[in-house]
Amino acid sequence: MSIEVRVPNLPESVADATLVAWHKQPGDAVARDENLVDLETDKVVLEVPAPATGVLTEVRMAQGATVTSGQILALIEAGASAAPKSETAQAKLSPAAKRVALEHNLDPSAVSGSGRDGRVSKTDVAHYLAEKAAAPAAAAKIAPTAVKGAPAAVKGAPAAAVQSAPAPAAAPPAAVARTARKDQRVPMTRLRARIAERMVQAQATQALLTSFNEVDLQAVNELRARYKADFEKRHGVKLGFMSFFAKACVEALKKFPVVNASMEGGDVVYHEYFDVGVAVSTDRGLIVPILRDVDQLDFADIEKSVAAYAARARSGSITIEELTGGTFTITNGGVFGSLLSTPIVNAPQSAILGMHKIQDRPVAVEGQIVIRPMMYVALTYDHRLIDGREAVQFLVTVKQCLEDPARLVLGV
Repeated sequence: MSIEVRVPNLPESVADATLVAWHKQPGDAVARDENLVDLETDKVVLEVPAPATGVLTEVRMAQGATVTSGQILALIEAGASAAPKSETAQAKLSPAAKRVALEHNLDPSAVSGSGRDGRVSKTDVAHYLAEKAAAPAAAAKIAPTAVKGAPAAVKGAPAAAVQSAPAPAAAPPAAVARTARKDQRVPMTRLRARIAERMVQAQATQALLTSFNEVDLQAVNELRARYKADFEKRHGVKLGFMSFFAKACVEALKKFPVVNASMEGGDVVYHEYFDVGVAVSTDRGLIVPILRDVDQLDFADIEKSVAAYAARARSGSITIEELTGGTFTITNGGVFGSLLSTPIVNAPQSAILGMHKIQDRPVAVEGQIVIRPMMYVALTYDHRLIDGREAVQFLVTVKQCLEDPARLVLGV
């Protein structure tokens, strides 16, 4: 019996999706709930599972096609059997890596994965293709040319009058052989296109301004060093920096609610809850999962949520609902080594906090020069709504909470 594989119902905010990769080909055996195809929206990659066990008999939508809810993608002959999956089909590839492999007609089993359990990333595929394309450049060889000697001496002329011929000019250097210079043109992913659209929209519609401060993280480091083993043993997750920053931001948002607000037409909407987005970098681009009601979460809840969201975001299994909403965002360029930056607001939010690299620097503490782990923090905000005074005091509150973490417990 033939069973149709259809596009799942897309959320109301998503009109269509792009088919980015088939994981099976006609004639392949499939198991119920096994992922058949990846569909990319402007927010997430959706996996379409097989509705039954059998053989994939027909594929109706090619890679790159635009599809809508309910559209037929393929047919499965339920109960039929086929040859076992090949090694290629069993290769562990991220969605982005699968897309690049298909574009270049590449056997994924030939690529060594650098990820967990040998998972192959887009970077692994790109490195493999680059190494495969590179060939040693052979320098062009020019045969040696005989140089004629000086003319014979004139008969009867004094020996001193005879001069040798000038040395011939040096031959020009052989042209260096070069590999072919190529341009590769690939369609922009829907996520990257959406990111580009939102960033340009934010800069075009908001009056963005950035204020800076610096934070001494000595106290936070001491707390983490003192309790990290007990924390991980009890909660099963490491005590990182994000929980401290999320809690500090919530305390600052409570004091300056306009930073947690947004503009809708001629109205200012003050959000009386704290849904904090945490920017996560993936092979497909930057996405921002939302931590709901952060004021009601403890440190362990925040660390567990951040770790789970990051893992699912990079595997492509995060849902659209988990990326929707948010009243404030935190982004951490420090994990990549950034010392200072001006992050862009994630509209329709009005502000974003940028964390940066922790660097030991000499600072003055009570009249003494000491070395402390310092971090620059940046708050980019919509100046139409938030005044400089509020932005600066917001950063000062974050700084105070992090330099004296007892404030986060006492709420002062």
